[in-house]
Amino acid sequence: MSIFFSSSKKENTESPPNTAGTTKSTSSSKSSKPKKESAPSQTEDTPKQGTTKIQTKPAPGTKVGPIHEYDETQKEFMKEVKEYALSISLPPSDPYAKWERRWLNKPDTIPRYSRASKWHLQDAKKRIKNTMEWRREFKPELIVPDEVKIEDESGKILINGFDKDGRPIIYMRPGRQNTETSPRQLRHLVWCLERAKDLMPPGQESLVIIVDYKTTTLRTNPSISVASKVLTILQHHYVETLGRAIVTNLPLLLNFFYKGISPFLDPVTRDKMRFNPDLLELIPSSQLEAEFGGEYEYEFDHEQYWQQIIETCGIAPDGTRVNEVVPELGDEEAGNVEPIALEKGTAEEREEKQDAGEEEDSEEGDSNTSTPATAVDALESATPAAEDVVKNLRVEEMSISLPSETMVAA
Repeated sequence: MSIFFSSSKKENTESPPNTAGTTKSTSSSKSSKPKKESAPSQTEDTPKQGTTKIQTKPAPGTKVGPIHEYDETQKEFMKEVKEYALSISLPPSDPYAKWERRWLNKPDTIPRYSRASKWHLQDAKKRIKNTMEWRREFKPELIVPDEVKIEDESGKILINGFDKDGRPIIYMRPGRQNTETSPRQLRHLVWCLERAKDLMPPGQESLVIIVDYKTTTLRTNPSISVASKVLTILQHHYVETLGRAIVTNLPLLLNFFYKGISPFLDPVTRDKMRFNPDLLELIPSSQLEAEFGGEYEYEFDHEQYWQQIIETCGIAPDGTRVNEVVPELGDEEAGNVEPIALEKGTAEEREEKQDAGEEEDSEEGDSNTSTPATAVDALESATPAAEDVVKNLRVEEMSISLPSETMVAA
């Protein structure tokens, strides 16, 4: 949801400055010298040509960060957490078992929950158990695109560009709310979070959220109760995923909202909050939308945006992934699952790889998976790469108001 961040009690006790519109650079300095009989200016009154193409890769030369490294004690800790998670995982006969194992075997999953627990074993086990139970009910991997497409029509949640550390940027604009409160709004938010994780470059595990209140009114702003429900889910099931949370153009009228949700915010999340910062210090100008002072003249077109996200992330009509092999689990394989190699890139890029002979024939069994390894071996050998809530929290019980769907993870 697009508004669940509040300043920390220490750092931001004063109200966020009312600097609506200050994030956009609007330099329009005209020469003070009188113009002679010269031809009319060809640049002052001619709008720059925009583009509907979104940016799905970091700027050239971007150095991904932070990269997490672990000592032997921490590796042993993560091994124990992984073994515990596998011990409580679904039996192979369950239809969702392969998706649960897929998530557990992602190289960032166990490290994120270990860091979030501050390396306290029982807390790490409790956290990952709660998320596993939530994912079994919510099934984030299986959200059908057509189910949430209507929520995307106004551009209230938009993924476009990367910051200077290679984090994907999610723009959230509560003022563009276009649907009535429903569980589908939450599913749309989760779908967008999963797509942002798909776009993370190797080594990146977090993202940036920019919440823009430029056109938000009291009617489109979510209630505190709604925001607190969303925060509970995001802070507990997308742990260590929020890199930065930026709020721009916040009206003084909505300051009370942030004060109201402050008690629900993890201190780590509050520390990542920034109000009206200089975005060009955090995001390359070429990656930042012009509306916020950047050079990227992006024009939102829903159908083109939707097609680009679906194609770049390789999402199939049923919500699963194109060209992804998820092994079926047999009883003897319950604790020995190969890590999944998710192929990224557009269909055109994948075709080029095939033509160049860089992609193995998909008919050769598990050709799209990496070298076989046990779940624990995968954890030990992989460098972490890109990617307590109330039990039995049911989707039906969640009404949210979006882009009051903001994020995130402590």
